[in-house]
Amino acid sequence: MLKKLLALTGVVFACSAWAATEDDIRKAMEERLGTKVESVTRAGYLGLYEVYADGSIYYTDEKVSAIMIGGQLIDVRSRQNVTEERLRKLTAIRFGDLPLERAIKIVRGDGKRVMATFEDPNCGYCKRLAKEMQKLDNVTIYIFLYPILSEDSLKKSKQIWCSSDRAKTWNDWMTDGKTPSGREDCDTAAVTRNQDYGRRLNISGTPTLFFADGERVPGALPLARIEQKLNQPR
Repeated sequence: MLKKLLALTGVVFACSAWAATEDDIRKAMEERLGTKVESVTRAGYLGLYEVYADGSIYYTDEKVSAIMIGGQLIDVRSRQNVTEERLRKLTAIRFGDLPLERAIKIVRGDGKRVMATFEDPNCGYCKRLAKEMQKLDNVTIYIFLYPILSEDSLKKSKQIWCSSDRAKTWNDWMTDGKTPSGREDCDTAAVTRNQDYGRRLNISGTPTLFFADGERVPGALPLARIEQKLNQPR
């Protein structure tokens, strides 16, 4: 386990002047990273500061004499992945801010529970997720077509969006393997705008799930975990 954690951790050392405040750390880190820093907070461990920038968490000391890049901070006592938990909070959104008009809407039962996904039609994990979500009831699912894997993904996304019954065409392909065969020359601006929007949200993999409380979860969650999230109060 230790070897695995060490393999995930990159440390960059650099000479630096004393950084006495969080604002000083922000400025120093922006200079080192070459990008805007969204937030600087005390990590609560080893005197480190958590620096959030470009959808990633970095750690540094108050002098910015060392920067940990790509590392995972683990609380040994609780076995909690502190970095992962913090990323979930920092990358959360307001569900109502999602451009739901650009999503495929699937309603089952009373549709009271809501969630959204960003998916590539050629993503194997997305297909696994689609089959699992067939078992959900009393839910509204907003599926954003997010083709990032290949040109064929973009073609399939356009064909699905242009179909007369988007939900059926999506499910036919994702769960039954029935290849979309319709036109792809309708107004597919929604697909392109989803690509731009996803990049702004730093969505780099599919599926990526969003729940009513705004929490973002990357990857195909087990059905029990999805049910748990759907049943949480908003």
